[in-house]
Amino acid sequence: MRSDRIKRGIERTPNRALLYATGLSKSSIHKPFIGIASSYTDLVPGHVDMRQLERFIERGVEAGGGTPFIFGVPAICDGIAMGHYGMRYSLPSRELIADEVESMVGANALDGLVLLTNCDKITPGMLMAAGRLDVPVIVVTAGPMLCGRSKEGKRLDLVHDTFEAVGMYQAGKLTGEEVHSLEVEACPGCGSCQGLYTANTMSCLTEVMGLSLTGCATALAVSAKKKRIAYQSGVRIVELVRNGLTARRIITKNAIYNAVVVDNAMGGSTNTTLHIPAIAHEAGIEIDFNIFDEISRKTPHITHIRPSGEHFMEDVEYAGGIPAVLNVLKDLLKPNPTVNGFNIKKIAEKSRVLNPDVIRSLDKAYHREGSIAVLKGNLAPLGSVVKQTAVSPKAMRIQGPAKVYDCEEDAMAAILKGKVKAGDVVVIRYEGPRGGPGMREMLSPTSAIAGMGLSESVALITDGRFSGGTRGPCVGHISPEAADCGPIAYVKDGDQILVDIPGRKLELLVSESELARRKKTCKIRETKARGWLLRYSRMVQSAAKGAILE
Repeated sequence: MRSDRIKRGIERTPNRALLYATGLSKSSIHKPFIGIASSYTDLVPGHVDMRQLERFIERGVEAGGGTPFIFGVPAICDGIAMGHYGMRYSLPSRELIADEVESMVGANALDGLVLLTNCDKITPGMLMAAGRLDVPVIVVTAGPMLCGRSKEGKRLDLVHDTFEAVGMYQAGKLTGEEVHSLEVEACPGCGSCQGLYTANTMSCLTEVMGLSLTGCATALAVSAKKKRIAYQSGVRIVELVRNGLTARRIITKNAIYNAVVVDNAMGGSTNTTLHIPAIAHEAGIEIDFNIFDEISRKTPHITHIRPSGEHFMEDVEYAGGIPAVLNVLKDLLKPNPTVNGFNIKKIAEKSRVLNPDVIRSLDKAYHREGSIAVLKGNLAPLGSVVKQTAVSPKAMRIQGPAKVYDCEEDAMAAILKGKVKAGDVVVIRYEGPRGGPGMREMLSPTSAIAGMGLSESVALITDGRFSGGTRGPCVGHISPEAADCGPIAYVKDGDQILVDIPGRKLELLVSESELARRKKTCKIRETKARGWLLRYSRMVQSAAKGAILE
């Protein structure tokens, strides 16, 4: 066992003395050492109930014949960090989490890991650590939140009913009292936000890649089913250690491929175009950014979950969860092992859809293509991404004058003051991985645009990124970014911009000679950040590379 490094032999007498000081018995010290990386915190609704799940995982580890050790990692709620300086820390925290898990496993020679996670950057950070370490791993995602309920009985979710409510209030469509009612009722308790935003997208893809037990992704945070999965994960991790089934035997090229298929089929968050390449990189797998578009073109969109549709994650759970989705997609998937002990194709074949409207068949898909489109052109030579299944057919091709803002706050102020009109293309730049730094999400401005009724007539483009909750013609991850003197840095107010999603084009409609002239005057902009964010800005790569650190 790996843990023999710290507990076997006469020379490890001092190490054992310290382990005994934690309260371990002689029998416990000879068992496999299982780390439980817990992202519990009182600050994040997706994580506030993890104390119970820790207990069930511990019980499972003990029952399986292992010795459990809980250690903590940080968790940031993107919704709470949204719209202010704090969002700069969200994406960088992914790297911190991966480093912390690596540090704890390396320093303590742990034999296996249960990764207890849920929200946006915590799950990919833990998966990056799994790929980097290559020890036996099982992931327990803490589960989706139940939908809220208005006084009239209408189902509510965080993004549609609070973020977009800001724009509706500004447009005179809601009163202050109605907005207050929504903020109290939209999020009724623990769990990750109710739609297919980044947290739930990553939970689903973790199960698809084979790293969670079957049914984990959509089992609701408030359910006894989730507790049983936590317990079973504790039992199973000890078996994985004894069988030597390590993470890289599960995180394969086929697993990555399957994740992109399901991502496109379900209409997942565009943040996966950052996280999946980063996880693959840590597992030693090279993938091309364009794989998302290639798979999208041949993968029908079979679920219509908020923000783009009207279903919730609880509907997916009751329709059969990820196993049911896999059943519909079984002919599009590639064989791959899972922590369950059998192949993902077998899971797909054995499963059934319980509600064919929530999870549709391929011939009755909501859209012919999948959710993610990669746009290129003179504004995005290395690419950009848009969730095309969240765009109205009326807005799939927009050409209009640029309204240019050098930060999210300036754009948000202009939108709320009515300075953005139908037909405009809002440009928010210097918000990329390096320039932000931290590549902030633009959910506040996109939701304000939607709430004001402009989501079919105004496009928004940025070198920042979007929450999974964004809808409308919103193009993010533009690479190279403005801080690196990418073409988005040269855009001027009034320039005509073409956003052509079916044609996969993002073009600044000025002459090549004018572009070349502007490029000569562009200067690399240094960040004003300090501390960890300054170090991050110096090491982070482009969004086209998954914003990894090198």
